[in-house]
Amino acid sequence: MTAYLVNVNHYTHTCPANPAEPHPYDTRRTIVAVSPGGPCRNPITVRCGNKSAVIDCGRHEPAHRQCPACTITVIEHTVTFTHTGHHGPQHPTTGIAA
Repeated sequence: MTAYLVNVNHYTHTCPANPAEPHPYDTRRTIVAVSPGGPCRNPITVRCGNKSAVIDCGRHEPAHRQCPACTITVIEHTVTFTHTGHHGPQHPTTGIAA
């Protein structure tokens, strides 16, 4: 199993469509660490005409049919929210242009 450790940062704001409720407008994920699963334990032979190649099952099979080495797991290390304020033509409480 290949494991990816990631940090997630959600950037939120309020806008005229919903001034009372902050909502995310951008999400960034940063890979912190990778733990490789090792070589494929169930390689697949693919053919095209008279040519053939052996590839990892992770490149060909859906997730539920991949070997344990090719299966990918994403682990969220930290999740943060950064509020960037109100975005819009007017401030929601004073009516003054931002």
